[in-house]
Amino acid sequence: MAISPDQLDTHIEIITPENIGFQYRVAGPFQRLPAYLIDLFLQLAIVTAVSLVVVIFTGLVGMMGLGAGFGVVFYFLVSWFYRGFFESMWNGQTPGKRLMNLRVLSDDGQPINGLQAVLRNILRAVDLLPGTYLLAFISSFWSDRFARLGDLACGTMVIVEEPRYAAGALAITEPEALELAGRLPARLTFPQGVAAALSSYVGRRRVLPWARRVQIARHLGEPLRERFNLPAGVSYDLLLCALYHRIFFADLVDDVPQPAPVLAVVAET
Repeated sequence: MAISPDQLDTHIEIITPENIGFQYRVAGPFQRLPAYLIDLFLQLAIVTAVSLVVVIFTGLVGMMGLGAGFGVVFYFLVSWFYRGFFESMWNGQTPGKRLMNLRVLSDDGQPINGLQAVLRNILRAVDLLPGTYLLAFISSFWSDRFARLGDLACGTMVIVEEPRYAAGALAITEPEALELAGRLPARLTFPQGVAAALSSYVGRRRVLPWARRVQIARHLGEPLRERFNLPAGVSYDLLLCALYHRIFFADLVDDVPQPAPVLAVVAET
């Protein structure tokens, strides 16, 4: 996969081998801090509660020393493996990250594996040096993905998950997009990945600034414009909306059906 060099803000774009672009918003250190504190609080609460129960129980049977030793070992296990365990089992999220809508992904946008989850958190001990996460802050501000040393070593990044604003198909209301939809073939067949990317774009476009819309829509819009012999000045944003309308609302379009072309989309990079 390729990474777009045109980074305007905290959004990054990853281009798949199929030339489909996916946008992610990377989380900075101050966005990650609340999730870190939540997890730290949960760690302390778990260790305190379990250790207290064990010490009381072992104290009743005259083995308080054994209970104290268990508490030390349990603290070690929780402090080193709590985050790695949850990120492995919850697809890149700890309880704190889930509450703050954060997720750890590989640099290529794929889910992390267990080794990445555990190792990036073990290396937190290096990021912590000299005791104030100074190395982590320095590393994150030198990285366009705010990656601390553990992320750099494991090829991971922390992204902000965008809220889902709507479920199901979205109605396209722009007259220009509807007029453009009438100039497209009535039946279109797309690879599943392209249809998913199209749906994702239409679902998010209203919350994106115009410059971001143009940047994203260009990757798919330009080859589609050439495919359908549309004029050079056509809006890629409206073209994607028109295509979305054609795909998901084809039964509502009154045009005479045409033979179904199989559309092979190859975007320019």
